[in-house]
Amino acid sequence: MGLIKPHGGELKIRLAPEAKRKALLDQAKGLPQLAVDERTVSDIEMFGIGGYSPLEGFVGIKDYASIVEKMHLANGLPWTIPITLRVSQEESKRLKEGKSIALKDSQGTLLALLEVQEVFSGNKENEAAKVYKTIDRSHPSVDFLFQSGDVIVAGPLQVLELPNQSEFPKNRLTPEQTRKIFSERGWQRVVGFQTRNPIHRAHEYIQKCAMEIVDGLFLHPLVGKTKDDDVPAEIRMKSYETIVEKYYRKERVVLGVLPAPMRYGGPREAILHAIMRKNYGCSHFIVGRDHAGVGKFYGSFDAQKIFDEFDPKILEITPLFFDYTFYCKACGNMASLKTCPHDPDQHVTLSGTKVREMLRAGELPPPEFSRAEVAQILIESMRVPSAKAS
Repeated sequence: MGLIKPHGGELKIRLAPEAKRKALLDQAKGLPQLAVDERTVSDIEMFGIGGYSPLEGFVGIKDYASIVEKMHLANGLPWTIPITLRVSQEESKRLKEGKSIALKDSQGTLLALLEVQEVFSGNKENEAAKVYKTIDRSHPSVDFLFQSGDVIVAGPLQVLELPNQSEFPKNRLTPEQTRKIFSERGWQRVVGFQTRNPIHRAHEYIQKCAMEIVDGLFLHPLVGKTKDDDVPAEIRMKSYETIVEKYYRKERVVLGVLPAPMRYGGPREAILHAIMRKNYGCSHFIVGRDHAGVGKFYGSFDAQKIFDEFDPKILEITPLFFDYTFYCKACGNMASLKTCPHDPDQHVTLSGTKVREMLRAGELPPPEFSRAEVAQILIESMRVPSAKAS
């Protein structure tokens, strides 16, 4: 049987081979230079390692239109959020179709060469309304979209330098590496878990429920660009390492990091998150309540319902849906709305606001809500005013 195949059948790794790197670096010296934002830096890393397979670079006009309108690439393969490079009208004057440009980060580090195949415009209002279900600029990705340039540049990438490699080096596993690890462990059925938050007891519960039907868990927190008020990635990683060390069978868990940026795209991002984990070798993917949501833009279970719009034989990765979970005092264990018959006053639940208030005061939330070790890490992080979001 073996591991599930990557999306589209093979990994499209765009990291330039070492033998070609010097020639490409020399070529870059004579090319127009373009500085890219932090989100695009994360996208470049994902292209480099094959995490965005079957994409080989920023999408062209046919794929862009098909993704926005139909949630599929032009060839019919599922893909739900267009991965684009937008530039200003002024910057676009330096670009010519058929020529390449050099992409740099804000520090001037050369990251990739982009072969410009197409330069076109995309309707921002339509993209926002279709992809994010709103044109309200309080949605972080809608605001980012409207602040971005009006011109879209498309073409394949040759990645020369993978960014951010000093961050979480032992966990910065590529799809090639995770597939090798899973195979060496004899895993064929692997469940992926997406998170941008510390793990609470509810997360632990659904992960362990899923582990009962697969060979192993790929705990895969996102460490690309997130909102400034999200818990910093280094703090989250401490909580994951602690929880795995103390409460999981370590031989049944792989802890990696996902370099992709967070787009807060709710239902559409749930599909994209599943596709990326398929590329890493996951056969199953956990989708809980309000997956990839932000604010009140999406219904609690919209990210589960959207899977009904895709042919499971083409999407291939199997979603595992979980209801709202909590500790029930009457049941005496973790439960969900599907399994617990008791009144809500028996459920141990806390709002995010309440949890933050407790942590800032140095107070541990109830053990039924959060492991004390995780809460202590968060309490200590709040005492350090210089902690920055990643």
